[in-house]
Amino acid sequence: MEAQSVREAMNRCGAAGHPFLFGVDFELREGFFVENPCGEAATDIRFVCGAAGNACGPEPGEHSAEGRIEIVRSDRAAYLRRFDRIRRGLLRGDTFLANLTERTPVRCDLSLEEIFRRTQARYKLLLPGRAVCFSPECFVRIEQGRIRSFPMKGTIDASRPGAEAELLADYKETCEHRTIVDLIRNDLSRVADRVRVERFRYVEPIATSRGEILQTSSEIVGTLRAGWQEELGDILFSLLPAGSISGAPKEATLRLIREAEQRPRGFYTGVFGYFDGRDLDSGVLIRYVEQDAGGLWFRSGGGITIHSDPQAEYDEVLTKIYLPLADGD
Repeated sequence: MEAQSVREAMNRCGAAGHPFLFGVDFELREGFFVENPCGEAATDIRFVCGAAGNACGPEPGEHSAEGRIEIVRSDRAAYLRRFDRIRRGLLRGDTFLANLTERTPVRCDLSLEEIFRRTQARYKLLLPGRAVCFSPECFVRIEQGRIRSFPMKGTIDASRPGAEAELLADYKETCEHRTIVDLIRNDLSRVADRVRVERFRYVEPIATSRGEILQTSSEIVGTLRAGWQEELGDILFSLLPAGSISGAPKEATLRLIREAEQRPRGFYTGVFGYFDGRDLDSGVLIRYVEQDAGGLWFRSGGGITIHSDPQAEYDEVLTKIYLPLADGD
């Protein structure tokens, strides 16, 4: 369905206090909307948003597969060409920070459905026959009229000696994180009052099938105005695309991303979420495997600044290719 129709349905159900599941792609062209997805609504879309969802567990005998994901090939030269286009934009002053993404062919002994059931993440989404997402990143969370965002920027292999200290001391990562926090704070100020940063650059471990990684996040909070439920779709769409997977300034950076990547992202780096009739939780569609006639592809990316080292950025893109398998897998 068209993204604009999703927006209108969110306003309608938000005002009525009806639960719903929604999703919208990065380009704000395509979306989906399901009323009462945890009830008797007929939908093939499976999801987890925090404690809510309509997911089912692993099937009997499913653990016979190891759940490995392997890179079939990677094209460093093509990535560096896209990186160079972003860098030229940085030098011109078109952007201070741009999120550059990669589409890497992979091989996996699990189906999309099995990946969904066996991975562990706060935000999970299965679009049957199309894609599966297991995202650690919140887009926004609304509870009792307060809106929160938790942008994630900065990743490191946790097995490196002194990894946490190295990550927190990294000048490039610190600059990138500050830029995103400022962008998200400005975005939230368009829809909320008393916006402030409650936590800045805290470290979170994430377990993966290839070992643990560390990521830094911040927490930004504001207070929505009275009657926000009637404008729920308008509020969320005014914040899209998410700042952490676009850049700053947003509009100029989006033009640069289109020039560098030269293909639509689709639902990758879009958002999805669940409204329970009172509160809303939503995630950014990262850590994403898609399927087409050419096979399986893992989508990953990272923020590029004037201080970025191209080899380090390419290594980070490959580091993010993993499956966060549930305990016991």
